[in-house]
Amino acid sequence: MPGRNTEKHAKRDRRPRVVAPTSLQAEFEGPAVVISRRAADRIRGGHVWVYQSDVERIFGEPSGLLAVVDQRGIPLGTALYSPASQIALRLVSTELIDQIQWLDLARTRLQSAIRMRLSLLDAETNACRLVFSEADALPGIIADKYGELVILQLLTKALDNDEVRSVAAHILREELSPQSIIERSDPRIRELEQLSAPSMAPLYAANKEGPLLSTSFRLNGLTFHYDANAGQKTGAFLDQRENYAAAARYAHGEALDVCTYQGGFALHLARNCPRVTGVDVSRAALEVAEKNLAANAERLQGSNVDWVEANAFELLRDWSMSGAVYDTIVLDPPAFAKSKRAVEGALRGYKELNLRALKMLRPGGVLVTCSCSHHVSLADFQHVVAAAVGDAGRRAHLIERRGAAADHPVVLTIPETEYLKCLICRLD
Repeated sequence: MPGRNTEKHAKRDRRPRVVAPTSLQAEFEGPAVVISRRAADRIRGGHVWVYQSDVERIFGEPSGLLAVVDQRGIPLGTALYSPASQIALRLVSTELIDQIQWLDLARTRLQSAIRMRLSLLDAETNACRLVFSEADALPGIIADKYGELVILQLLTKALDNDEVRSVAAHILREELSPQSIIERSDPRIRELEQLSAPSMAPLYAANKEGPLLSTSFRLNGLTFHYDANAGQKTGAFLDQRENYAAAARYAHGEALDVCTYQGGFALHLARNCPRVTGVDVSRAALEVAEKNLAANAERLQGSNVDWVEANAFELLRDWSMSGAVYDTIVLDPPAFAKSKRAVEGALRGYKELNLRALKMLRPGGVLVTCSCSHHVSLADFQHVVAAAVGDAGRRAHLIERRGAAADHPVVLTIPETEYLKCLICRLD
């Protein structure tokens, strides 16, 4: 969930002043930070982020935890401090707590997050997001389960320490008894937060001589491969699990899955479609998709699935102009807008993809179109898809409006937790 960095803020140095200890710091028995009225109002409204531009003064030597106060000195709680990030503070408690209390709180919240998701796991699905950062009141902590392998991400500077790693690994072992727990982090976030590179050695391995680093896992009865040491991504798209199943319910005829990555939508479509083509620009991703196809050969008998390595925009332009037609098309591109400044260009990109796809759909065809850009709202995304429908001269019925799977819960006061949009439409 990226922070904002507007041009206005970039023009002047907004780094907070670190000042000498005062009675304010003494009152809280540790370093404290004064935030702007705007940020204080946001915190009181239920959000947990304070941007660097809203940090006014820091009293004492800042550490991983800071007491947060408004301009009148009224305490607002305790936050994780990230000196290099645009998101400088992430509130973890509305009380003033110390490191020991924070670690105890983290233990309790980790247990609660994991136990809340156990009911989602069964013989058909043994993978899910166990911990979802702010949505589980654990800002910067993400944990994913892929069969017997658990991937942990610590994505803020204040979490980059052995105490937090020990607590997280202990709770994950206690609650799940996995074969391996491995820490990984997104390279871009690691750079923004100035995090240390995670160790290549597992945080825990049941078999220390030959730790489990790759595995297969099940989503909706289909088998997928995961390798903790492969590629730049930290995992599969578990947030689309329920959308995979929904798309399969409506899919029929010849199907096209654009930006298929490792074949998530494509293999689900193949349950009901005799022919499916998956498109992705990454050869490495398509190689895994082929392995996933082989792993599901018995389940998908009677369906012909093939892969095309290509740029989505170029391919859809060429194919739509050549007269190619399909009965089902899925569009699941990567995030086009990673900042507010990128929204306008993102909307143009979404409209182009959807317009090309709409021109290729037969009457009665199904369009499944997705956006994982938080900065593009559901209203804006639906508007741009509707504009594409109009420009294509088509009429579309919205069958379902969907979001992320249940293991990615939304907190109403933290809109960044609601990032994934999925529209399923039937074309006249």
